[in-house]
Amino acid sequence: MLDSVTSAALTSALNGLSLRQQAIADNIANVNTPGYHAKRVQFESALAASVQAGSGNVDATTELSQEPTRLDGNNVNLDTETLSNVDTVLRYQFASQAVSAEFTGMRTAMRTA
Repeated sequence: MLDSVTSAALTSALNGLSLRQQAIADNIANVNTPGYHAKRVQFESALAASVQAGSGNVDATTELSQEPTRLDGNNVNLDTETLSNVDTVLRYQFASQAVSAEFTGMRTAMRTA
């Protein structure tokens, strides 16, 4: 069960979401830094392809945002970062609950065996 595609996918999702939370924190911390470009973390498409291929293992990638910049060269949009943070936190909570449910099922199976 620990080597299942589901376990691997949940682990990859948690790792990707954690990296995204760090990128959002960096972006917010640098909202007023001239020349700073926002970071974007991508992994969902690669994760879906990996799950379909039967693996579930994927590493998230971090890229610089290509969104337009302000006059000071910074392109962090605080509204975008705030919404992305809320979305990421909710997804992380959902994935954490799924991992917890998987381990609860495993414990139950081991107790009845």
